[in-house]
Amino acid sequence: MTEATKSRGAKGGKPGRPLTAAALDNAALHYLGRFATSSANLRRILMRKVTRRAASPEDAAAGAQLVEELIARYARSGLLDDRAYAAQAAASLARRGSSRFSIGGKLAQKGVAATLIKESIAALDESGSSEIAAACALVRRRRLGPYRKTASSPELKRKELATLARAGFALDVARRVLAAPDVDALEALARGEDDSA
Repeated sequence: MTEATKSRGAKGGKPGRPLTAAALDNAALHYLGRFATSSANLRRILMRKVTRRAASPEDAAAGAQLVEELIARYARSGLLDDRAYAAQAAASLARRGSSRFSIGGKLAQKGVAATLIKESIAALDESGSSEIAAACALVRRRRLGPYRKTASSPELKRKELATLARAGFALDVARRVLAAPDVDALEALARGEDDSA
């Protein structure tokens, strides 16, 4: 292994040539063109680039300063908006069948502040998106309950309850959703048309 190969980062970074403000700006815009994200997550991604390319602690400190300036500029311009990101991500996750607990965890992983996570989950409740509807979406997506193709058994029902529990749904929500006798009943439950409970 040559010295040049040793000095390169694990992903082929080029130490000794720190990232410029323009290069960081391009990397950030490229990422934002592909993904919605929080400011903390964008900071984490850009700092990985800075760390990989920094040849010295001074280069790393200068790169960190450039990242902070870029994040602040994007936040001022509205290109980065943690509140809008949290609301959009929470709604999307709920539609895919994520529980409120799971949504909170996923947003926290992306660096969203706890207050914004609470606001986003409260906005879901206000919009009429219920925990039952999210559980129904998960049942539909995973082909559980009335969507399963095999005959029901006590063991299979326990496994399905466990699946919903691991996804963060309360036991009463899981039982209610899995008790739907057929697909039409489950879809009515998802729409909030079921009055039993």
